[in-house]
Amino acid sequence: MAGGFGVATGGVEFEAKITPLVIISCIMAASGGLMFGYDVGISGGVTSMPEFLKEFFPTVYKNQQDPGLTGNYCKYDNQGLQLFTSSLYLAALLATFFASYTTKTLGRKMTMLIAGILFLAGTAFNAAAFNLSMLIVGRLLLGCGVGFANQAIPLFLSEIAPTRIRGALNILFQLNITIGILVANLINYGTSKLTNGYGWRISLGLAGVPALLLTVGSLIVVDTPNSLIARGKLEEGKKILRRIRGVDNVDPEYLEIVEASRAAAEVKNPFQNLLKSRNRPSLVIAIVMQIFQQFTGINAIMFYAPVLFQTLGFKSDASLYSSVITGLVNVLSTLVSVALVDKAGRRMLLIEAGVQMFLSQMGVAIVMGLKVKDHSNNLGHGLGILVLILVCSFVASFAWSWGPLGWLIPSETFAAEARSAGQSVVVSTNMLFTFVIAQAFLSMLCHMKFGIFFFFSAWVFVMTLFTIFFIPETKNIPIDEMNDRVWKKHWYWQRYMDDFEDGPKSKDQV
Repeated sequence: MAGGFGVATGGVEFEAKITPLVIISCIMAASGGLMFGYDVGISGGVTSMPEFLKEFFPTVYKNQQDPGLTGNYCKYDNQGLQLFTSSLYLAALLATFFASYTTKTLGRKMTMLIAGILFLAGTAFNAAAFNLSMLIVGRLLLGCGVGFANQAIPLFLSEIAPTRIRGALNILFQLNITIGILVANLINYGTSKLTNGYGWRISLGLAGVPALLLTVGSLIVVDTPNSLIARGKLEEGKKILRRIRGVDNVDPEYLEIVEASRAAAEVKNPFQNLLKSRNRPSLVIAIVMQIFQQFTGINAIMFYAPVLFQTLGFKSDASLYSSVITGLVNVLSTLVSVALVDKAGRRMLLIEAGVQMFLSQMGVAIVMGLKVKDHSNNLGHGLGILVLILVCSFVASFAWSWGPLGWLIPSETFAAEARSAGQSVVVSTNMLFTFVIAQAFLSMLCHMKFGIFFFFSAWVFVMTLFTIFFIPETKNIPIDEMNDRVWKKHWYWQRYMDDFEDGPKSKDQV
C-alpha cells in the first residue's frame, strides 16, 4: 500500500509500511467496538418501548402512561430498570481482572475470541428472556464480553499499528462503538413500529451480528509481535513483525520489543508494580481519565437518550428519531478525531472539547430549568430543536475527544511491564463509574431535575483544567519510549522518573 516511512527513536529508524494486514487486522479487532456500542445504544431504546416495560417493568409502564403520577422528571425512576442497563458494566468490571490474565498468558487474539463467545451467549439469553432474571443473566454475560474485549482490543491496536498512525487506528475501536450505537438507535426506531409486541426481542437479538463479527474476526487476525515475544515465541513474533511492517529490516524494533518484554518478565506482580513511582504518572492519568470520561454525562445521554427526550416532552417516535440524530453526530464526529488525532494532537482536542461540552450542557440546563417543570412542559417546538442542537454539540465534542482519547492515551502510555495490568485498571475503573452513572442517572434526574446538567458541567470544567496542567502530548512517540520522551520532560511528572530507585530522591520532590 503506502510507501515506507521511518520513525525516529533515539537515533534509530523503525522502518514500516502501512500494510494491508495491519489495516485488516485493526478493522477486524475494532469490530468488538460494534458490540459494545450496540449494547450501549440498544438498552435505552428498548427501555422506552411500552411492550418491553409492560412485560418486565409494569410500574414504569404505568408511570409512562400517566406522568401525572410522578411528574416529568421521575416517571422512569426505577432501580430495576436501571439495573437492566447497569448490570452489564458491573460484570465487565469483574471480568476485566480475568481478562488481564488471559491477555498476558493466552494473548490478545485469544482474549478477543473469548469476548466474542460471551457476547453470543449473552445475546441468546436476552433475546429469549421471559423474566427479569433471564434479562439480567444475559446482560451479565454481555458485560463479561465487554470486559474481555475492552481489555484486549485497545492493547492489540496500539501494539500492531505503526507509530505514525497509531492514534487513528486505535480510534477505530471508538469509531465502531459509535457506529454500534447508531445502528442500535436505527433498529430501535424500526422495531418500535412493530405491532406484534416482539420488537424488543428483535432489537436485543440482532446483537448477535456484531458478536459473530468479533468471533470470526478474532479467528482471522494475527496476534501482536509484543504478545508473541512476551510469551517466548521469538521467531514467530519476528515473522509477524515483518509481515505487519511490510519490510525485511525489523531488527531495531524487534530488539526493542524483546528488551521491553525481558524487563516486563522480571516483574513478578504486575499490579504491585503499577504502584511503583515510575508508573505513577501513567496510572494516575489513566484512572482520572476514566472517571472524567463518565462524569462528562455522555453515557447518561447515550444510555437513556429516548427516555431523556421523552422527559423533555418529545413524543415516543420523536424521541427515538432524536436519538438516531445524536447517534449519527457521534459517528461523524469520531471520524473528525481519526483525521486530527495524529496531526493536531491529543491535548488540543481535549481542551477544545472541554470548552464546547461545558457551554452545551449549561445551555441544556438553562432551557430545562426555565421550561420543563414537574407537571408541565412548555418546551415547544423551537426550544425542543434548540435542546437537540445543544445535545448534538455536546455529543460531537465528546466524540472527537474524551470518547476515543480516554482509551487511546492510557493504552499508549504504560510501560511494557505494566501494560496489561494497567489496561485492566483502565477498563475496571471505566466500568465501575459507567455502572455508577447507569444505575444512578434516572434517580439523579428525578431528584436533581435540570440541575443534573449543572452537575456534569462542573465536572467538565475540572477535567479541562486537569488536561491543561497534567496530560502531556503523546502523538508520534513510540509506546516503548514514553518514559524518556514524555514523562521525564513533563514539568510535574518528571519527579517520579527515577532510573535507580523506586521512589523520589528527596522529600521536596514528592
